[in-house]
Amino acid sequence: MLSDRPADDGAADGAALDPATATSTETDAVPAVVPLTEPADGIPPVVDTLEELARVAAAFEAGTGPVAVDAERASGYRYGQHTYLVQLRREGAGTALIDPIALPDLTMLSDALVGVEWVFHAASQDLPGLLEQNLRPSRIFDTELGARLLGLDRVGLAAVVAELLGLGLAKEHSAVDWSTRPLPEQWLRYAALDVEVLVELREIIAERLAVAGKAEWAAQEFEAVRLAPPATPRVEPWRRVSGLHAIHDAHRLAVVRELWTTREENARQRDISPGRVLPDHAILAAAQALPRSVPQLVALPAF
Repeated sequence: MLSDRPADDGAADGAALDPATATSTETDAVPAVVPLTEPADGIPPVVDTLEELARVAAAFEAGTGPVAVDAERASGYRYGQHTYLVQLRREGAGTALIDPIALPDLTMLSDALVGVEWVFHAASQDLPGLLEQNLRPSRIFDTELGARLLGLDRVGLAAVVAELLGLGLAKEHSAVDWSTRPLPEQWLRYAALDVEVLVELREIIAERLAVAGKAEWAAQEFEAVRLAPPATPRVEPWRRVSGLHAIHDAHRLAVVRELWTTREENARQRDISPGRVLPDHAILAAAQALPRSVPQLVALPAF
């Protein structure tokens, strides 16, 4: 993919532009971003059997260098933050897309990568779900956290890849329902591209961190993320209902609490995002109106 990068269009013979004569086009020009549209090795088949997993584990164990890792969830569709697709890429092994629904225990793969550095973008988002599949890295590098330490203005993966590599990653499938089966080809292409240049991005960020004298600091931050304990359950989580500040009296607050609790139990049992069972604004509408019957409740505009 390196050959697709835009060339450095410096001034001829290295001559510097004269600030007095430079046009706004010259001074404000932004380097072109080359769209990254296809994985270098094509879209790999989704791994969903133990036999295929064993082959992938052997290939990745024989690979070299760090391994790029990403995970896709179904936030806004399913209950919790479970992982529904795992993507990995390593030199010598290529890219693998693994179905953790069909293969909930990925210990075999984790064992194959003991001692290998795992490269993430925003590891704190992916690690909790990966741990459910027994994927436990022995060390990590987080390009998102590294970008923050470097002071980059935008630290999303697409933005950092564009700024540091001059490549464009599409993000239109980042918020889709990854629990869907079978996964559409365009989603799998997106998933494979998310790890396509992650190791290369890691090299650039690591070099800049070293130049900035922040390499040791970054390593400590990465280790803290890797070893972070599970999040402590929130006290009174129902108080996170959007717009709760509009409710003041105790009786209506109690209604919000009971509706939130019922919604949570229902969502957990059905494995559906709570907001799809009953949106926050409907909870607030019921608490404000205090309907005395089911017909009165469903007659509310929010219902």
